[in-house]
Amino acid sequence: MRIINPFKLVAVVMLTLVAAATVWGIIALWPDAERVTRAADRAPLVAEGTTFETGELLAVTEGCAEAPGSTADDCLTFSIGIRSGDDAGQLVDITARGAVARAGLQVGDRIELMASPLVPAAETHYRLANQYSVSGVFRGLPLAILALVCIAVVIAVGRIRGLLAIVALGISASVILAFLLPALVAGSPGLPVGVVASSAIMFVILYLVHGFNMRTTSALVGTLCGIAIMAGISLIATQATRLSGIGDEASGTLAGVAEHIDFRGLLSCSVIIAGLGILNDVTITQASSVWELRAAAPAMPRRELYASAMRIGRDHIASTVYTVFFAYVGAALGVLILLHLTDRPLLSLLTHEDIAIEVVRTLCGSIGLVLAVPITTWAAVCFVPAPSVGAADAASPAETPTAS
Repeated sequence: MRIINPFKLVAVVMLTLVAAATVWGIIALWPDAERVTRAADRAPLVAEGTTFETGELLAVTEGCAEAPGSTADDCLTFSIGIRSGDDAGQLVDITARGAVARAGLQVGDRIELMASPLVPAAETHYRLANQYSVSGVFRGLPLAILALVCIAVVIAVGRIRGLLAIVALGISASVILAFLLPALVAGSPGLPVGVVASSAIMFVILYLVHGFNMRTTSALVGTLCGIAIMAGISLIATQATRLSGIGDEASGTLAGVAEHIDFRGLLSCSVIIAGLGILNDVTITQASSVWELRAAAPAMPRRELYASAMRIGRDHIASTVYTVFFAYVGAALGVLILLHLTDRPLLSLLTHEDIAIEVVRTLCGSIGLVLAVPITTWAAVCFVPAPSVGAADAASPAETPTAS
């Protein structure tokens, strides 16, 4: 008679309850469409009557007419052919400075133009209906090519798992776009929204990519525990550090557009989402380590199996901690350079909310990731097949270690 592993039974029951709670959470927190629409109506930050048109860069001239002494790095004059809108087919000269001037634009590039009514005719070669400025560059084609190359590499190397990972990425993006972002805009509490969305994503993509088995289940247990830990720690840290959640220009702009957003909850939500990918990597790797160790040593007792797997896990912890650190440093490199030039004490810099927010994200994410390793290892050791006594008895004398 086959004995049912009680740990597996408990895990199935608990995960079923968590899955049901996740579904209920999505229903309960589903965004109010009317609030989202009102926020979207206030989102455009341009004057009434302003439109966005397409143009083609026909010529680039170094320097600007209104600033004869300027250099090519400071200012450029773009001759742009307008391809859409009321002035389609016309030519306009536009002064470009800053990021646009330094972007390396070349003749033939497609430009996004912001068109405002009532342009003085003297600024253009022909009388136009609008005044134009460069608002962006169309980068769709190179981005699409880069995305296709990435997908091809992932599928070529990962094969079916790589393809499933691409599908899982699409599912994750759908959950974020259809539920997470609208729910935050509608004013739902950020922490529950982040927990529910993350749990839903993990339930779907882990079983989709890695298969419906106990190895994946042990990784899911560790991942869900990691999400809960990051949620709790971020809530405490946000309260203790007195963070408002409005730490950059984008958040300040958003505060004036979406009045219902809970910015402190938004910060906690961002901690969970930011750590989700690395958390998934850690738990899957750790669960796989336990199964591979069992395959290599069928007779190893569970206690020794846990100790061996944790030796692998500690190496993973070490690499994960500085991976998180480098990820945040890379994202905020410009801000860090600017702060470095201010020559202020470290503790003084930490009083700035934009820096304190990144510190909180890094530390809370790291705590959740580190604690997920022993939890996942413990779950995997409980779910892995029991030690095989026959394998130990069948070992030949030459295979049995002798005392030296």
